[in-house]
Amino acid sequence: MSGAAPQKIGLLAGWGSYPIVVAQTLRDQGFQVFCLGIKDHADPILQSICHGWRPIGLAKLGAAIRYFRRHGVVYATMAGKIHKVLIFRKYHWLKHLPDWRFFWTFYPHWITKTQDRKDDTLLGTIVQVFADEGIQFAPATNFAPELLVEFGNLTSRRPTTGQWKDIAFGWRLAKELGRLDVGQSVAVKGQAVLAVEAVEGTDECIRRAGWLCPAGGFTVVKVAKPQQDMRFDVPTIGPRTIQTLIDAGASTIAIEAGKTIVLDREEVVRLADRHKLAIVAVDEERLLQAAGAGLDQR
Repeated sequence: MSGAAPQKIGLLAGWGSYPIVVAQTLRDQGFQVFCLGIKDHADPILQSICHGWRPIGLAKLGAAIRYFRRHGVVYATMAGKIHKVLIFRKYHWLKHLPDWRFFWTFYPHWITKTQDRKDDTLLGTIVQVFADEGIQFAPATNFAPELLVEFGNLTSRRPTTGQWKDIAFGWRLAKELGRLDVGQSVAVKGQAVLAVEAVEGTDECIRRAGWLCPAGGFTVVKVAKPQQDMRFDVPTIGPRTIQTLIDAGASTIAIEAGKTIVLDREEVVRLADRHKLAIVAVDEERLLQAAGAGLDQR
């Protein structure tokens, strides 16, 4: 992607502030950004940042391809959460009526049910359909690598020896959930599982843990899948996640270094420090050593 003229790039935007950060970063880097904002997900503020903007139904796959091709887009990226739980609500598809391209692409998933509906399956299928039309998706973190958290403690408070054991315990469980493409987060206390993430998302998993453990003091572990495709579904936290942890009574969250996006990092750290919540970014190589020795990671 080189040349004197501004480069064009497509953005498929879901929920949250991540698509806004990506759009602004791409624009600052000299790209012309043509954005498709998923209805009921994308923030309309993207319209003022991007060179082109169109809200689009979740199931308008053919229309999405035509929009990018019409604007000469051959490279694209996606950012933001898709609330998968919505697709299981009665009549919700009336808001996102499938076009023919979507219908035939996902016929095995929704009609004959010969294919599963796991996140990687559905998102990987979408990326492949775009690729078949000459539109290649790249990880958004290729353009904003600074959003990926580095190894070490983010906050003043650090996990205790017992919490390190919970982190190591939760890490193994979360990685297995990820391998099965079920979820990316678990909540544990005293090496007992309180809640695991599935279709409801991380915030609801945290809230459920808080309800089940009103005494608080539990640990949340959020990791990338072992087979993580960095083009989509990259684990992400931000101020909203931290506030959910605080409200639920959590004491620690461990995230995977180098594979987790932290949005509004200064606000995240400030909020966590104010409420004495520990945030630590770890990796598998050093985790067991730290947990066994009860050492702080630096």
